[in-house]
Amino acid sequence: MTNVVVVGGQWGDEGKGKIVDLLCPAFANVVRFNGGNNAGHTVKFADRHFALHLIPSGILQPGCRCLVGPGVVIDPTALLEEIRMLEGQAVSVRPRLLVSPRAHLVLPGYRALDLAREAASGAAKLGTTGRGIGPAYEGRARRTGVRLGLARDPKRLRAAVAAASADLEQALARYPGAAVPPAEEIESAVEAAVALAPQLGDVSRALAEADAAGQPILFEGAQGTLLDLDHGTYPFVTSSGCLAGYAAPACGLPARAVGGVLGVFKAYTTRVGSGPFPTELSDGTGEHLRRRGTEFGTTTGRPRRTGWFDAVAARAAVRWSGIEAVALTKLDVLDELTEIRVATAYQLGGQTISEFPDDADEVGAASPLYETLPGWQANSSAVTASEKLPEPARRYVARLEELLGIPVVVISTGPRREETIVRRLQPLSDWNVGL
Repeated sequence: MTNVVVVGGQWGDEGKGKIVDLLCPAFANVVRFNGGNNAGHTVKFADRHFALHLIPSGILQPGCRCLVGPGVVIDPTALLEEIRMLEGQAVSVRPRLLVSPRAHLVLPGYRALDLAREAASGAAKLGTTGRGIGPAYEGRARRTGVRLGLARDPKRLRAAVAAASADLEQALARYPGAAVPPAEEIESAVEAAVALAPQLGDVSRALAEADAAGQPILFEGAQGTLLDLDHGTYPFVTSSGCLAGYAAPACGLPARAVGGVLGVFKAYTTRVGSGPFPTELSDGTGEHLRRRGTEFGTTTGRPRRTGWFDAVAARAAVRWSGIEAVALTKLDVLDELTEIRVATAYQLGGQTISEFPDDADEVGAASPLYETLPGWQANSSAVTASEKLPEPARRYVARLEELLGIPVVVISTGPRREETIVRRLQPLSDWNVGL
């Protein structure tokens, strides 16, 4: 079998949790490699509903070992709460969860600094989740961060957290009115980290041994390609690498360990927070997509901005991450529309361009050039076979394949695991994922 990376191809919220959960029975190991609890991966099956933020979506498949790599920043209180939430719903977690001691902690001061900066920025704010993710990565880069591995020595952990918290308090002093975390909140985070110590282990070695033994690995990406720190719409991006090429090295494996890349795309586009969004709809159609697609953030509850599918941005994502096949989600959300648009190029500065600009201001100034396709105005919800989709829906999928140059191998027709079409095409069939 092949080691596969699952990444989002847009600005996050594409439905990666459902797709990872669907693939997991074929994989012995599922690993998160980036982000923090700013991610929100939703998994639904039967009458059960789970929102996961740090633990890989494979935790809901009993045969999967779940790992969290060193490239993830971990709020210890949030992770402990997530473990307890799952255990409260009879999901076995601790025997199957391995967390890298090299992962950095998200301390209360990082959250406070995140919120203070956003409040001070006013209309120019980035629209972060306020979870302290960016400041935690900043602390890691400044080499003032605290690694979770210190939880094995509580005395050293407390000293490191105290030093980092004092540094953060100085940073917070630059923002009048910013709330400095009380000592009790900081101690609670320390205690949560200590409680996580039994879950710590060498993720790199565990994955290398699994790979050598032929046990397949699924790398679960967070956020989306267009939020990548280097290639996304900077500065309106996340603080970690979101590309598929980052997955294996971030977990201590060589890049050649990856054998396949599956990109998850919605059948339309959404974005949370600030930043350019060329195909955004601020009219009744946009509100229809938001309402029918239940477009509210899993992590923050914020309403998502909605728009048409952007093939210009999607083609860039395909190239940057080496995406070989598409999992297309929320096709059923388009059921009631009389016509559906797809952006195939941009108009910028009097010129027609087909490449995604590298400057966020230029992305914001670009006007999409649309191709209009007929809607199907028929029910596709819960359809599980391609031939049972309305003919215009099949043509829409085929047109996206033409525009992206790669096949659509999975189509989601509803939020639940069962509401899925699997098309056994290459490269999915070559990956031997058992679908």
